[in-house]
Amino acid sequence: MNTFVSVTGILVVVVCSTRVTASPSVTQLSSEPPQTAMNEHFLLGPPQDDGPVVVRASFQIHDINNINDEEETLEFSGVLTLKWHDKRQAFDPAAVGVDEKIYQGNYQFNEIYSGWFPEVVLVNESGLYEKNGVVLRVESDGTQTLIQTVNAVAKVELGMWRFPFDRQRLEIVFEVLGFDLDEVVMQVDPQAEGSSNDEARIPQWTFTEVGLSIRERPAPYAGRRGVTTSLVVSVDAKRRPFFIVRLVMIPLAVIVLLSFSVFWMDRSSLGDRISVSFIGILTCVAYQIVMAEFLPHISYFTLMNGFLNLSFLTMCATVVVNLVVGALDQKGKHEVGNRVDHRCRWIFPLTYFGLNLVMAGAAFTF
Repeated sequence: MNTFVSVTGILVVVVCSTRVTASPSVTQLSSEPPQTAMNEHFLLGPPQDDGPVVVRASFQIHDINNINDEEETLEFSGVLTLKWHDKRQAFDPAAVGVDEKIYQGNYQFNEIYSGWFPEVVLVNESGLYEKNGVVLRVESDGTQTLIQTVNAVAKVELGMWRFPFDRQRLEIVFEVLGFDLDEVVMQVDPQAEGSSNDEARIPQWTFTEVGLSIRERPAPYAGRRGVTTSLVVSVDAKRRPFFIVRLVMIPLAVIVLLSFSVFWMDRSSLGDRISVSFIGILTCVAYQIVMAEFLPHISYFTLMNGFLNLSFLTMCATVVVNLVVGALDQKGKHEVGNRVDHRCRWIFPLTYFGLNLVMAGAAFTF
């Protein structure tokens, strides 16, 4: 009996000593931060490799909805694709059970995916920038592809001097927000050059080419260097001038030529000659009022403004010639009046078309 009691006491002492020894280890483990929290914090920033993260970007235009000449804006929609490598997102396909992880939709991308991704903004945004659909594909080696649909309005610079024969290069500028050249660098993806849908068209415009390029631009908010890289999507557009030509230029040129008929009229009918000239002047003024709705409301001079003003001044000059011829007829200088009429029959048309050609040449030269 005493032996049984002794053995029992020894067992109790051993068990108690084992619990006392294990308790400090439990306390030490509980004081460490959770491993999950450390991993999430580790994934928040861009990967810290030997150099900056290279983001290969491309953009495909689906449609161009509007080009506003007065506000100088471009409304468009398309797909933005970004590719980068993050070894922290690498996984074992055998352990996970898939060769590629896919996060699609705003919920999966915003709530389930916990890694870093480049936040791209439209630098020349003008009131609208919407990202609708989103798909993120993560490969087993850590290569990630982010695909987003974009619907936005961009502020562009238009040169309207040659209107309505102008060509425009419209630029859409994207950049990664908050990181400079030391952290994130954008490059054009050579496997997916910028392109546009063949059905992307709007009235009076033809889109000839879409190009992608990288441009460095100052951004004090980006980081220590204050310089970031931007993806520039350039859209070459050409205006279709036939609408303005058939609506304004051809009819007005015919009216101006008809106003030159006064040089074939009898000198004695001065009132009729002036009436014809004034009818042409009023017609030109009416055209200018109508064209105010079609012409861009800009401060500088355009080729169309020059054509309208030259037509107006030419018909005003016919009134001056009529008065001169009438004054010569009253003084009895009939031969001088005849010479003035005969010379004006070819001087006015040549001067009118010649000045229009000079203006067109100057507009396309500078």
